[in-house]
Amino acid sequence: MTMDNFNTGLVLSGGGARGFAHLGFIQALNEEGIFPDVISGTSAGALVGVMIADGYKPGEILDIFNTGSRLDYMRPALPREGLLQISGIIKLLQSHLRAKRFEDLAIPLFVAATDINNGTAVYFNKGEIIERVVASMSIPVLFQPVLINGVQYLDGGITDNLPVAPIEKYCSRMFGSFVNPVGYVEKVSGLINIAERTFMLNMTKEAKDKAGKFDLLVASPELRNYGILDPGKAVELFDLGYRSTREKLSDKTVRNRLGLQ
Repeated sequence: MTMDNFNTGLVLSGGGARGFAHLGFIQALNEEGIFPDVISGTSAGALVGVMIADGYKPGEILDIFNTGSRLDYMRPALPREGLLQISGIIKLLQSHLRAKRFEDLAIPLFVAATDINNGTAVYFNKGEIIERVVASMSIPVLFQPVLINGVQYLDGGITDNLPVAPIEKYCSRMFGSFVNPVGYVEKVSGLINIAERTFMLNMTKEAKDKAGKFDLLVASPELRNYGILDPGKAVELFDLGYRSTREKLSDKTVRNRLGLQ
């Protein structure tokens, strides 16, 4: 893909089931006439990003992925390289994704993943879509690495959970949604919960470190009350993302900065 100058760039963090808040964020932007010209996403942000880039509206995506059950997304696996399988998400993408390759998407998309052989962040924007989105979503310990062209990949959040890098030089305006605030937890027990918590703690600095790169960054602290592996609160998370963004957009200073009436 040849990079041009874009008006509006959209950056979506990882965050598992919290990614439903991205949909509310995008819905609020759309209501103000703000639509992305290019998208960059990690993990859940990659999943939302690919659906938006494929032409779906936020409410349509909510309907597709709001199954209400963790087992509809992932199932236990033999714990050799990962505790869970991500087969449910693969089936949903196979059923609903119209584009098969990045080059076929209506909106240019970058998907962040981690090359664990070389220890680097990689930003996919070419080739077959589904395996690269799944690689971006493969949380270490919970999911096994995805092998692409002889290289093993895991969740992009390991190296870049708020992936501004591939698009920031090309966008006049940058909008970001960060869904990984981490607060106090009295007790963390169980192998999956410990793995989830450890992974989340590794990503908490990015919103602060990169906030200055955005014309608008939404990072609601209320999201800390929701688990990243529980899709049962999809509608609540959508509404939370929507409310948080509308609140930001009601500020006169923000509206002036964005050129909104």
